[in-house]
Amino acid sequence: MGRFLQFFKPISRLMPEVKAPEKRVGFQEKLFWTGIALVIYLVMSEIPLYGIPGGRREGEVFFVWRVIFAAKDGTLMWLGIGPIVTAGLILQLLSGSGIIEVDFSKSEDKALYTAVSKFFTIIMIIVQALAYLIGGAIGDIGFTASVLVFAQLLAAGIVVMLLDELIQKGWGLGSGISLFIVAGITQTILWSSFSPFPLGDGKYMGAILAFIQSILKGESVHNWFIRESPNPDMLGFLTTVIIFIIVIYIEGMRIELPVSYARARGFRGKLPLKLLYVSNIPVILTYAVFANVQLWSRVIWSRFNQEGTNFFLNLLGTFNMTAEGVSITGGLAYYVSTPRLENIIQEPLRGVVYTCLVVALCILFSVIWIEVGGLGPERVAEQLIGSGMHIPGFRRSKRPIVNLLSRYIPTLTILGGAFVGLIASVSQFFGVFGSGMGILLCVSILYQYYQVLMQEQIQDIFPGLGKVLD
Repeated sequence: MGRFLQFFKPISRLMPEVKAPEKRVGFQEKLFWTGIALVIYLVMSEIPLYGIPGGRREGEVFFVWRVIFAAKDGTLMWLGIGPIVTAGLILQLLSGSGIIEVDFSKSEDKALYTAVSKFFTIIMIIVQALAYLIGGAIGDIGFTASVLVFAQLLAAGIVVMLLDELIQKGWGLGSGISLFIVAGITQTILWSSFSPFPLGDGKYMGAILAFIQSILKGESVHNWFIRESPNPDMLGFLTTVIIFIIVIYIEGMRIELPVSYARARGFRGKLPLKLLYVSNIPVILTYAVFANVQLWSRVIWSRFNQEGTNFFLNLLGTFNMTAEGVSITGGLAYYVSTPRLENIIQEPLRGVVYTCLVVALCILFSVIWIEVGGLGPERVAEQLIGSGMHIPGFRRSKRPIVNLLSRYIPTLTILGGAFVGLIASVSQFFGVFGSGMGILLCVSILYQYYQVLMQEQIQDIFPGLGKVLD
C-alpha cells in the first residue's frame, strides 16, 4: 500500500458507505435498485433549490457542463455528477501515472482507494458549490440563503455519490455515473423533440410539434426546419438522427487480431481493436477542460473584472449579465463555448478555432490516456501473455506482440481521437439535441449496458458461468 493511501486511512472510517451485498443479487432485484436510483436522480433534477431567485438559469453558458455531468441548473442536481467524475479522473490519472501506488488485487487497497475517491468527491462538491456562489451564478442572494444553497448542494452531492456506489457495488446494473448521463441526455432529446410547452415564437418547444405547426400555418419551408436559437428545430432533430447513425456505425468499426490460448489447444478467439480505441474519454476530458475554463473565468470576471478593464483577465473571458442570465462575449471562454450555425455564418473564424481546439485536445488526451489508462501496446501485450494468450504465427514472448500492436494502437488512438473531436464539435453547429458529445456518450453507454444486460441474463440462466464472466 502506497504512502498516499495510508495517509487517508484514519479519514476512511468517517466516509459514508453502502454495504456490498453478501451474495449475488438477482437480475430482477438489480433492475429494481437501478430503477430506484434513476427515479431519485430524476426527482432531484426537478426539485428547485430553496433560497434562489425563481427562474434563475444560466442559459447556454454552462450547457456543456450540464451534458457531461448530468446536471440541471437551479435544482438539487445543479452540480450533477461533476464532483464524482472530476475526483475520479484526478485519482485515475495519479494512479495510472504511478504517482499513487495502489494494488487493485488487494481488497484493502481497493477499499481504501474507494474511500479516498469519496473524500475527494466531497472536496470537489464543496469547491464547485463555492465556485457557483462566489462567482455569482446564483445571483446576490445574501449570506443566509448562500449557506442554505451550499448545504443543499452538499447533501445532494453526497446522495448522488452513494447512489453511484449502490449500483457499482453490485446492487444495480452498470454504474450510476453512466446511468445518470444517459438519463439526462435521453430526457433532453425527448423534451427537445416532443415538448408541448409554447415558446416566445408562438410554437411548441418540441421540434416535431413545431414542424407540424409550421406546415399547418402555411409558413415557408425555411421556417419548417429552422427556428431562432436556442429553440429546438427540425434541422437539429434530423442532425441528431444522422449523428446517432454515424456514431453507431463508427462504434462497430474495428480491427480483429486472432489469438489462441496456449494451455488449451484448438481454443481460438479474436482481440478487437476498435476505431474508437480510447472510447469517449478524450471528448469527456476535452469538454471538462472547456467547462472548467468557462466556470472559473466566470468566477474571476465576477469578482475582479466586471468592468472589463483588466487586459489580461479579458483574455481569459468576458461576460454580459442581464435579467435573463449570463452570456459570454469574449476571451478564451468565448472560443471554447459552443457556437451555433448562425454564429458560424457571422463569425467563421470562431467555428474554425472551436473545431481545431476540440480535435487537437481530443487527440492529445487520446495519446495521454493510452499510457495512463494502461491501453498502450506494452500493457496490452503483458495482459495477453499474463492470461495465457498468444497471437498465432508469433513467438510466445512480449516483444513480437508489442511490435504487432504498435502497428495499430497508435494509429487507432489518433484517428479515434480526431473522429470523436470532429463529430462532437461540428454537430454542435447544427443544434444537435443533447450535443454531439452527449450522443457519443449515450451510444457508448447504451452499448455497454446492452453487454451488461446480456451478461446478467446468462448468469441467471447458467449460474455456474458467473465466475468466468466476472
